[in-house]
Amino acid sequence: MDDGNNKRGRAVPSGRLARFGGFARLAGGVAQGMAAEGARRLASGERPRLEDMLLTPGNARRLADRLGHMRGAAMKLGQMISMDAGDFLPAELSGILATLRDNADFMPPKQLDRVLAVEWGEGWRKQFKLFNARPMAAASIGQVHKAETRDGRTLAIKVQYPGVAESIDSDVDNVAGLLRVSKMLPEELDIAPLLAAAKAQLHEEADYRREGEQMQLYAGLLENEPAFVVPELAEDLTRDKVLAMSFEPGVPIETLETESQEQRDRMFARLIRLVARELLEFGVMQTDPNFANYRFRRGVDGVDDKIVLLDFGAARAVAPDVQAAYRRMIDAGLSEDRQRVREEALATGFLGLAAVDRHPERVDRLIDIVVTEMSHEGPFDFGDRAFVPELRETSMPIARDREAWHLPPAETLFVQRKISGTALLGARLGARVDVRAILQEMLRPTD
Repeated sequence: MDDGNNKRGRAVPSGRLARFGGFARLAGGVAQGMAAEGARRLASGERPRLEDMLLTPGNARRLADRLGHMRGAAMKLGQMISMDAGDFLPAELSGILATLRDNADFMPPKQLDRVLAVEWGEGWRKQFKLFNARPMAAASIGQVHKAETRDGRTLAIKVQYPGVAESIDSDVDNVAGLLRVSKMLPEELDIAPLLAAAKAQLHEEADYRREGEQMQLYAGLLENEPAFVVPELAEDLTRDKVLAMSFEPGVPIETLETESQEQRDRMFARLIRLVARELLEFGVMQTDPNFANYRFRRGVDGVDDKIVLLDFGAARAVAPDVQAAYRRMIDAGLSEDRQRVREEALATGFLGLAAVDRHPERVDRLIDIVVTEMSHEGPFDFGDRAFVPELRETSMPIARDREAWHLPPAETLFVQRKISGTALLGARLGARVDVRAILQEMLRPTD
């Protein structure tokens, strides 16, 4: 969830027509921006490419502002684009789209009151000594308020924006339509399975009773891990569109940037181990890597430092075959068996056969870069991104070849998003962690 203290109150468009109108205005603004950019490039003697006209700072601002206003699935998809493509977009564009992660508007008090009256009844305020109408966090599907009940509990109350659950399917279809109309996706690429998976996950995220269950599941999985804190569910106040939980103090995980190298390494190593356990041991993973889903709680002299885990709406089971596929790929990578990495990546659908056939040398080079980094002995320096430009330079010709485009299975994409997002946090913190040792430990057979 994102800090909402410096944001503005804007009513969430909840009706189907209102949301469709938002997409129509976005499409019109993007089209105008493309036309203006194309004319500018032609006037300067350039032959503009479609992606150059579409991916302009002006269009990125239009996208961020409109999706931030609409919230819901539309904003969630924009957040995914901004995080997943962060290393491969120009820095200015990436920064603008990152505002979708960092700047969410919140509901005005009157709209908030109407939502809570539906969920708790007209006299809902009588249950509280204090309910702060100004949210302490706001994100794509809901916003969070701090409250104190009359029986003395300090709670965090997550309230879902009106209409977002009902608009998920149409929002996803409208975003896909924008991509199609913009010609950013080739007609041959079948994105229907991915759209279906995105809709299913977003419906899960909008089910706050399910999120409460997932939060309790994680509390059980981590009950013997004192380094992590999972909020306690307040079942008496939880409803379909209201999630009540214990308020857990902490500061943004990014504040670790100012801590010692030893502290950053220690705390991030815990997160790496948690991700590895989710994938290879628990069989369940919280697949949203937004930095705001982690908070840092300082102990005494670094002895009792903890990481608070938040937002379990994107927690989902990892299928046994996906676990097994990652085990095989990781084992091949740790063994520096590049041929086996390629075979496993193809077998699981992580890599497309067309890309291998059309760009064999580039695919082999990408695998070599990843395996070389993965097999590094000792701590891996997440802050050293020297290999990223080479990855970008090697992969861009493949990305521009539409006949080589391939969509991995949706389950793999969700897992990979969590892994990539965690690596981005490590880069932000400049952490150094012996990832190889952690993975070797996780792959070790157990009795």
